[in-house]
Amino acid sequence: MAVRLIIDNCTGCKLCLRACPYGAIDIIDDKAQFDDNCTQCGACAASCTFDAILLETSYTPDVDVDQYRGLWVVAEHLHDQFRRGTFELLGEGRRLADKLGVELAAVLLGEGVADMAKGLFAHGADRVYLAQDPVLAHYRTGPYTDVLSGMINQHKPEIVLVSATPQGRDLAPRVAARLSAGLTADCTGLDIDDEERLLVQTRPAFGGNLMATIISRHARPQMATVRPGVMKALDPDPSRTGEIVEIAVHLDERSVIAKVVETVQQEADGQVNLQDADIIVSGGRGLGKPEHFALIRELAEALGGAVGASRAAVDAGWIPAYHQVGQTGRTVQPKLYIACGISGAVQHLAGMSTADCIVAINKDPAAPVFNIATYSIVGDLFEIVPALTKKLREVR
Repeated sequence: MAVRLIIDNCTGCKLCLRACPYGAIDIIDDKAQFDDNCTQCGACAASCTFDAILLETSYTPDVDVDQYRGLWVVAEHLHDQFRRGTFELLGEGRRLADKLGVELAAVLLGEGVADMAKGLFAHGADRVYLAQDPVLAHYRTGPYTDVLSGMINQHKPEIVLVSATPQGRDLAPRVAARLSAGLTADCTGLDIDDEERLLVQTRPAFGGNLMATIISRHARPQMATVRPGVMKALDPDPSRTGEIVEIAVHLDERSVIAKVVETVQQEADGQVNLQDADIIVSGGRGLGKPEHFALIRELAEALGGAVGASRAAVDAGWIPAYHQVGQTGRTVQPKLYIACGISGAVQHLAGMSTADCIVAINKDPAAPVFNIATYSIVGDLFEIVPALTKKLREVR
Protein backbone atom coordinates (compact mmCIF):
# COMPACT_ATOMS: atom_id res chain seq x y z
CA MET A 1 0.00 0.00 0.00
CA ALA A 2 1.29 3.49 -0.86
CA VAL A 3 -0.01 7.03 -0.70
CA ARG A 4 0.57 9.02 -3.92
CA LEU A 5 0.23 12.78 -4.28
CA ILE A 6 -0.93 14.21 -7.62
CA ILE A 7 0.49 17.68 -7.17
CA ASP A 8 -1.41 19.30 -10.05
CA ASN A 9 -4.74 18.42 -8.41
CA CYS A 10 -3.78 19.78 -4.99
CA THR A 11 -5.44 23.09 -4.03
CA GLY A 12 -3.87 23.50 -0.59
CA CYS A 13 -7.29 23.19 1.10
CA LYS A 14 -5.72 21.67 4.28
CA LEU A 15 -8.30 18.90 4.62
CA CYS A 16 -5.54 16.32 4.51
CA LEU A 17 -3.55 18.24 7.10
CA ARG A 18 -6.49 18.03 9.51
CA ALA A 19 -7.03 14.34 8.78
CA CYS A 20 -3.44 13.15 9.26
CA PRO A 21 -3.12 11.63 12.75
CA TYR A 22 0.68 11.66 12.65
CA GLY A 23 1.35 15.30 11.73
CA ALA A 24 3.14 14.23 8.57
CA ILE A 25 1.72 16.85 6.16
CA ASP A 26 2.68 20.49 5.61
CA ILE A 27 1.18 22.97 3.16
CA ILE A 28 3.96 24.69 1.26
CA ASP A 29 3.16 27.11 -1.58
CA ASP A 30 -0.47 25.93 -1.46
CA LYS A 31 0.57 22.33 -2.06
CA ALA A 32 0.61 19.38 0.33
CA GLN A 33 4.00 17.94 1.23
CA PHE A 34 4.67 14.72 3.16
CA ASP A 35 7.52 14.35 5.65
CA ASP A 36 9.25 11.37 7.25
CA ASN A 37 6.49 10.96 9.86
CA CYS A 38 4.15 9.54 7.21
CA THR A 39 3.02 6.00 8.09
CA GLN A 40 1.02 5.43 4.87
CA CYS A 41 -2.13 5.04 6.99
CA GLY A 42 -4.33 6.47 4.21
CA ALA A 43 -6.28 8.98 6.30
CA CYS A 44 -5.28 11.82 3.96
CA ALA A 45 -6.56 9.99 0.89
CA ALA A 46 -9.93 9.45 2.53
CA SER A 47 -10.22 13.15 3.30
CA CYS A 48 -9.16 14.58 -0.07
CA THR A 49 -12.08 15.81 -2.20
CA PHE A 50 -9.96 16.83 -5.20
CA ASP A 51 -8.46 13.42 -6.10
CA ALA A 52 -5.04 14.82 -5.28
CA ILE A 53 -4.10 12.01 -2.89
CA LEU A 54 -4.57 8.41 -3.91
CA LEU A 55 -4.22 5.28 -1.79
CA GLU A 56 -2.73 2.65 -4.04
CA THR A 57 -3.11 -0.94 -2.90
CA SER A 58 -1.74 -4.11 -4.39
CA TYR A 59 -3.44 -7.47 -4.03
CA THR A 60 -0.58 -9.45 -5.55
CA PRO A 61 1.56 -11.65 -3.29
CA ASP A 62 4.54 -9.28 -3.23
CA VAL A 63 4.77 -8.61 0.50
CA ASP A 64 8.14 -9.34 2.09
CA VAL A 65 6.85 -11.44 4.97
CA ASP A 66 10.29 -11.50 6.62
CA GLN A 67 9.86 -7.81 7.52
CA TYR A 68 6.96 -8.66 9.83
CA ARG A 69 7.49 -9.97 13.35
CA GLY A 70 5.47 -9.98 16.54
CA LEU A 71 1.88 -10.58 17.60
CA TRP A 72 -0.54 -7.78 18.48
CA VAL A 73 -3.84 -7.84 20.35
CA VAL A 74 -6.13 -4.83 19.94
CA ALA A 75 -7.45 -4.00 23.41
CA GLU A 76 -11.11 -3.02 23.66
CA HIS A 77 -12.45 -1.09 26.64
CA LEU A 78 -15.61 0.69 27.73
CA HIS A 79 -16.13 2.97 30.73
CA ASP A 80 -12.53 2.42 31.90
CA GLN A 81 -12.95 -1.36 31.91
CA PHE A 82 -11.43 -3.84 29.47
CA ARG A 83 -13.85 -6.10 27.67
CA ARG A 84 -13.51 -9.73 28.70
CA GLY A 85 -12.50 -10.74 25.19
CA THR A 86 -9.35 -8.62 25.43
CA PHE A 87 -7.96 -10.74 28.26
CA GLU A 88 -8.98 -13.93 26.47
CA LEU A 89 -7.09 -12.80 23.37
CA LEU A 90 -4.03 -11.96 25.46
CA GLY A 91 -4.11 -15.45 26.95
CA GLU A 92 -4.28 -17.06 23.53
CA GLY A 93 -1.83 -14.52 22.12
CA ARG A 94 0.67 -15.43 24.83
CA ARG A 95 0.53 -19.08 23.79
CA LEU A 96 0.92 -18.28 20.09
CA ALA A 97 3.68 -15.70 20.66
CA ASP A 98 5.67 -18.17 22.75
CA LYS A 99 5.27 -20.77 20.00
CA LEU A 100 6.59 -18.26 17.45
CA GLY A 101 9.30 -16.99 19.77
CA VAL A 102 8.15 -13.37 19.43
CA GLU A 103 6.89 -10.55 21.62
CA LEU A 104 3.23 -10.17 22.55
CA ALA A 105 2.04 -6.57 22.34
CA ALA A 106 -1.29 -4.92 23.05
CA VAL A 107 -2.63 -1.84 21.26
CA LEU A 108 -4.45 0.63 23.51
CA LEU A 109 -6.30 3.58 21.95
CA GLY A 110 -8.32 6.15 23.85
CA GLU A 111 -8.04 9.25 26.02
CA GLY A 112 -6.56 9.18 29.51
CA VAL A 113 -6.10 5.42 29.40
CA ALA A 114 -2.39 5.14 30.21
CA ASP A 115 -3.07 3.74 33.70
CA MET A 116 -5.00 0.86 32.14
CA ALA A 117 -1.82 -0.53 30.57
CA LYS A 118 -0.83 -2.36 33.76
CA GLY A 119 -3.91 -4.59 33.34
CA LEU A 120 -2.63 -5.64 29.92
CA PHE A 121 0.80 -6.52 31.32
CA ALA A 122 -0.84 -8.52 34.11
CA HIS A 123 -2.67 -10.63 31.53
CA GLY A 124 0.37 -11.47 29.42
CA ALA A 125 1.44 -8.49 27.27
CA ASP A 126 5.15 -7.70 26.96
CA ARG A 127 4.60 -4.28 25.41
CA VAL A 128 1.74 -1.80 25.03
CA TYR A 129 1.48 0.57 22.09
CA LEU A 130 -0.42 3.55 23.49
CA ALA A 131 -2.12 6.26 21.42
CA GLN A 132 -4.13 8.93 23.24
CA ASP A 133 -6.17 11.81 21.89
CA PRO A 134 -9.54 13.38 22.76
CA VAL A 135 -10.88 12.22 19.38
CA LEU A 136 -10.17 8.61 20.43
CA ALA A 137 -12.18 8.90 23.67
CA HIS A 138 -15.12 7.08 22.06
CA TYR A 139 -14.80 4.40 19.40
CA ARG A 140 -15.43 5.65 15.88
CA THR A 141 -14.48 3.74 12.77
CA GLY A 142 -12.60 6.50 10.94
CA PRO A 143 -10.02 7.71 13.48
CA TYR A 144 -9.45 4.24 14.95
CA THR A 145 -8.82 2.85 11.45
CA ASP A 146 -6.42 5.68 10.60
CA VAL A 147 -4.39 5.36 13.78
CA LEU A 148 -4.24 1.56 13.88
CA SER A 149 -3.35 1.30 10.17
CA GLY A 150 -0.48 3.73 10.66
CA MET A 151 0.81 1.85 13.69
CA ILE A 152 0.77 -1.45 11.81
CA ASN A 153 2.56 0.06 8.81
CA GLN A 154 5.20 1.51 11.07
CA HIS A 155 5.91 -1.47 13.37
CA LYS A 156 4.91 -4.37 11.10
CA PRO A 157 3.46 -7.12 13.33
CA GLU A 158 2.97 -10.46 11.60
CA ILE A 159 -0.31 -11.23 13.41
CA VAL A 160 -3.06 -8.90 14.66
CA LEU A 161 -5.93 -10.30 16.74
CA VAL A 162 -9.19 -8.43 17.36
CA SER A 163 -12.15 -9.50 19.47
CA ALA A 164 -15.25 -10.32 17.39
CA THR A 165 -17.44 -7.83 19.22
CA PRO A 166 -19.56 -5.27 17.33
CA GLN A 167 -16.61 -2.88 17.59
CA GLY A 168 -14.06 -5.44 16.46
CA ARG A 169 -16.23 -6.61 13.57
CA ASP A 170 -16.45 -3.00 12.42
CA LEU A 171 -12.79 -2.09 12.85
CA ALA A 172 -10.92 -5.19 11.65
CA PRO A 173 -12.29 -5.32 8.07
CA ARG A 174 -11.65 -1.61 7.57
CA VAL A 175 -8.03 -1.96 8.68
CA ALA A 176 -7.54 -5.15 6.65
CA ALA A 177 -8.89 -3.47 3.52
CA ARG A 178 -6.71 -0.40 4.10
CA LEU A 179 -3.60 -2.60 4.43
CA SER A 180 -4.55 -5.27 1.85
CA ALA A 181 -4.12 -7.75 4.68
CA GLY A 182 -5.65 -11.18 5.10
CA LEU A 183 -8.54 -11.35 7.58
CA THR A 184 -10.49 -14.34 8.88
CA ALA A 185 -13.63 -13.35 10.77
CA ASP A 186 -15.32 -14.98 13.75
CA CYS A 187 -12.62 -17.53 14.57
CA THR A 188 -13.16 -20.17 17.23
CA GLY A 189 -9.66 -21.68 17.11
CA LEU A 190 -6.11 -20.48 16.43
CA ASP A 191 -2.77 -22.25 16.08
CA ILE A 192 0.63 -21.87 14.45
CA ASP A 193 1.97 -23.87 11.51
CA ASP A 194 5.55 -24.30 12.70
CA GLU A 195 7.04 -25.12 9.29
CA GLU A 196 5.70 -22.08 7.43
CA ARG A 197 5.22 -19.72 10.40
CA LEU A 198 1.57 -19.20 9.51
CA LEU A 199 -1.45 -18.46 11.67
CA VAL A 200 -3.90 -21.37 11.31
CA GLN A 201 -7.40 -19.95 11.75
CA THR A 202 -10.49 -22.09 12.35
CA ARG A 203 -14.03 -20.79 12.04
CA PRO A 204 -17.51 -22.27 11.52
CA ALA A 205 -18.86 -22.26 7.98
CA PHE A 206 -22.15 -23.09 6.27
CA GLY A 207 -24.24 -22.25 9.32
CA GLY A 208 -21.94 -24.10 11.67
CA ASN A 209 -22.29 -27.42 9.86
CA LEU A 210 -18.56 -27.66 9.23
CA MET A 211 -15.34 -26.01 10.40
CA ALA A 212 -13.09 -24.23 7.90
CA THR A 213 -9.33 -23.90 8.37
CA ILE A 214 -7.86 -20.79 6.76
CA ILE A 215 -4.32 -19.45 6.33
CA SER A 216 -3.00 -16.23 4.83
CA ARG A 217 0.16 -17.32 3.09
CA HIS A 218 1.25 -14.06 1.43
CA ALA A 219 -0.51 -11.01 2.88
CA ARG A 220 0.68 -9.37 6.09
CA PRO A 221 -0.30 -8.88 8.75
CA GLN A 222 -2.37 -12.01 9.27
CA MET A 223 -5.54 -10.72 10.91
CA ALA A 224 -8.33 -12.53 12.73
CA THR A 225 -11.37 -11.59 14.75
CA VAL A 226 -12.01 -14.10 17.54
CA ARG A 227 -15.29 -14.86 19.25
CA PRO A 228 -15.37 -13.81 22.89
CA GLY A 229 -15.78 -16.75 25.21
CA VAL A 230 -13.83 -19.37 23.25
CA MET A 231 -10.31 -18.63 24.55
CA LYS A 232 -8.98 -18.87 28.10
CA ALA A 233 -7.64 -15.78 29.82
CA LEU A 234 -4.52 -16.18 31.93
CA ASP A 235 -4.72 -15.71 35.66
CA PRO A 236 -3.62 -12.10 36.17
CA ASP A 237 -0.12 -11.53 37.56
CA PRO A 238 0.02 -8.01 39.04
CA SER A 239 3.82 -8.25 39.32
CA ARG A 240 4.28 -8.40 35.54
CA THR A 241 5.58 -5.25 33.91
CA GLY A 242 6.44 -4.27 30.35
CA GLU A 243 7.31 -1.45 28.02
CA ILE A 244 4.88 1.30 27.06
CA VAL A 245 5.50 2.76 23.61
CA GLU A 246 3.65 6.05 23.24
CA ILE A 247 2.53 6.82 19.69
CA ALA A 248 2.12 10.54 19.14
CA VAL A 249 -1.10 11.31 17.30
CA HIS A 250 -2.81 14.62 16.62
CA LEU A 251 -6.39 14.24 15.46
CA ASP A 252 -8.78 16.97 14.37
CA GLU A 253 -12.42 16.50 15.35
CA ARG A 254 -13.45 18.43 12.24
CA SER A 255 -12.14 15.63 10.02
CA VAL A 256 -14.29 12.94 11.66
CA ILE A 257 -17.63 12.28 9.97
CA ALA A 258 -19.37 10.51 12.87
CA LYS A 259 -20.07 12.45 16.06
CA VAL A 260 -20.86 10.94 19.45
CA VAL A 261 -23.88 12.83 20.76
CA GLU A 262 -24.78 10.69 23.75
CA THR A 263 -23.75 7.36 25.26
CA VAL A 264 -26.57 5.27 26.71
CA GLN A 265 -25.85 2.05 28.59
CA GLN A 266 -28.77 -0.33 28.62
CA GLU A 267 -29.14 -4.07 29.11
CA ALA A 268 -32.04 -5.77 27.36
CA ASP A 269 -34.77 -6.77 29.83
CA GLY A 270 -32.38 -5.97 32.69
CA GLN A 271 -30.38 -9.12 31.93
CA VAL A 272 -26.65 -9.52 32.43
CA ASN A 273 -24.64 -9.61 29.21
CA LEU A 274 -24.22 -13.33 28.42
CA GLN A 275 -20.55 -13.03 27.53
CA ASP A 276 -19.78 -11.31 30.83
CA ALA A 277 -21.95 -13.56 33.01
CA ASP A 278 -20.35 -15.96 35.51
CA ILE A 279 -23.58 -17.96 35.79
CA ILE A 280 -25.97 -18.80 32.95
CA VAL A 281 -29.19 -20.78 33.10
CA SER A 282 -30.41 -21.82 29.65
CA GLY A 283 -33.67 -23.31 28.42
CA GLY A 284 -34.39 -25.32 25.32
CA ARG A 285 -37.10 -27.11 23.41
CA GLY A 286 -37.86 -29.25 26.45
CA LEU A 287 -39.62 -26.29 28.07
CA GLY A 288 -42.53 -26.92 25.72
CA LYS A 289 -43.80 -23.35 25.41
CA PRO A 290 -42.56 -19.77 25.96
CA GLU A 291 -44.42 -19.28 29.25
CA HIS A 292 -42.20 -21.91 30.86
CA PHE A 293 -39.12 -19.67 30.48
CA ALA A 294 -40.39 -18.11 33.71
CA LEU A 295 -38.86 -21.14 35.46
CA ILE A 296 -35.49 -20.40 33.86
CA ARG A 297 -35.65 -16.72 34.81
CA GLU A 298 -36.53 -17.54 38.42
CA LEU A 299 -33.60 -19.95 38.75
CA ALA A 300 -31.25 -17.44 37.12
CA GLU A 301 -32.44 -14.73 39.49
CA ALA A 302 -31.91 -16.98 42.51
CA LEU A 303 -28.34 -17.62 41.35
CA GLY A 304 -27.63 -14.04 40.31
CA GLY A 305 -27.03 -15.17 36.74
CA ALA A 306 -28.19 -14.55 33.18
CA VAL A 307 -30.79 -16.30 31.02
CA GLY A 308 -29.66 -18.20 27.95
CA ALA A 309 -31.46 -20.27 25.35
CA SER A 310 -30.91 -22.85 22.64
CA ARG A 311 -31.37 -22.07 18.97
CA ALA A 312 -34.54 -24.18 18.89
CA ALA A 313 -36.15 -22.00 21.56
CA VAL A 314 -35.15 -18.81 19.76
CA ASP A 315 -36.30 -20.08 16.36
CA ALA A 316 -39.65 -20.98 17.91
CA GLY A 317 -40.05 -17.37 18.99
CA TRP A 318 -40.10 -18.20 22.70
CA ILE A 319 -37.30 -15.79 23.63
CA PRO A 320 -35.35 -13.00 21.86
CA ALA A 321 -32.26 -13.89 19.83
CA TYR A 322 -29.84 -12.04 22.11
CA HIS A 323 -30.29 -14.89 24.63
CA GLN A 324 -29.12 -17.54 22.16
CA VAL A 325 -26.05 -19.57 23.10
CA GLY A 326 -24.17 -21.50 20.42
CA GLN A 327 -22.15 -21.15 17.25
CA THR A 328 -24.85 -19.03 15.64
CA GLY A 329 -25.49 -17.12 18.87
CA ARG A 330 -23.20 -16.17 21.74
CA THR A 331 -20.15 -18.20 22.72
CA VAL A 332 -19.92 -18.15 26.49
CA GLN A 333 -17.46 -19.28 29.16
CA PRO A 334 -19.17 -18.90 32.55
CA LYS A 335 -18.14 -20.50 35.81
CA LEU A 336 -21.51 -22.30 35.94
CA TYR A 337 -23.78 -23.25 33.04
CA ILE A 338 -27.13 -24.96 33.70
CA ALA A 339 -28.81 -26.49 30.64
CA CYS A 340 -32.52 -27.18 31.16
CA GLY A 341 -34.40 -29.17 28.54
CA ILE A 342 -31.52 -28.85 26.05
CA SER A 343 -30.58 -32.08 24.32
CA GLY A 344 -27.20 -30.79 23.16
CA ALA A 345 -26.95 -30.14 19.42
CA VAL A 346 -23.38 -29.72 18.18
CA GLN A 347 -23.88 -26.00 17.54
CA HIS A 348 -25.08 -25.40 21.09
CA LEU A 349 -22.34 -27.44 22.72
CA ALA A 350 -19.69 -25.52 20.77
CA GLY A 351 -20.96 -22.32 22.33
CA MET A 352 -20.81 -23.37 26.01
CA SER A 353 -18.60 -26.45 26.39
CA THR A 354 -15.72 -24.44 27.88
CA ALA A 355 -17.75 -23.48 30.96
CA ASP A 356 -15.99 -24.39 34.21
CA CYS A 357 -18.98 -26.40 35.49
CA ILE A 358 -21.90 -27.69 33.43
CA VAL A 359 -25.12 -28.97 34.98
CA ALA A 360 -27.50 -30.69 32.55
CA ILE A 361 -31.16 -31.39 33.32
CA ASN A 362 -32.99 -33.58 30.82
CA LYS A 363 -35.44 -36.48 30.95
CA ASP A 364 -33.64 -38.28 28.09
CA PRO A 365 -30.68 -40.23 29.54
CA ALA A 366 -29.16 -40.44 26.04
CA ALA A 367 -29.10 -36.66 25.49
CA PRO A 368 -25.72 -35.61 24.03
CA VAL A 369 -25.40 -32.79 26.58
CA PHE A 370 -24.71 -35.41 29.26
CA ASN A 371 -21.47 -36.32 27.47
CA ILE A 372 -19.90 -33.00 28.46
CA ALA A 373 -21.81 -32.29 31.68
CA THR A 374 -19.99 -32.05 35.00
CA TYR A 375 -23.22 -33.06 36.75
CA SER A 376 -26.09 -34.85 35.00
CA ILE A 377 -29.64 -34.85 36.32
CA VAL A 378 -32.01 -37.21 34.52
CA GLY A 379 -35.56 -36.22 35.28
CA ASP A 380 -38.45 -33.83 34.73
CA LEU A 381 -37.20 -30.25 34.61
CA PHE A 382 -40.64 -29.02 35.73
CA GLU A 383 -40.02 -30.74 39.06
CA ILE A 384 -36.26 -30.25 39.35
CA VAL A 385 -35.90 -26.57 38.40
CA PRO A 386 -38.55 -25.23 40.83
CA ALA A 387 -37.06 -27.40 43.59
CA LEU A 388 -33.59 -25.97 42.93
CA THR A 389 -34.93 -22.44 42.89
CA LYS A 390 -36.78 -22.94 46.17
CA LYS A 391 -33.72 -24.42 47.88
CA LEU A 392 -31.44 -21.66 46.66
CA ARG A 393 -33.80 -18.98 47.93
CA GLU A 394 -33.90 -20.68 51.33
CA VAL A 395 -30.11 -20.87 51.51
CA ARG A 396 -29.58 -17.28 50.35
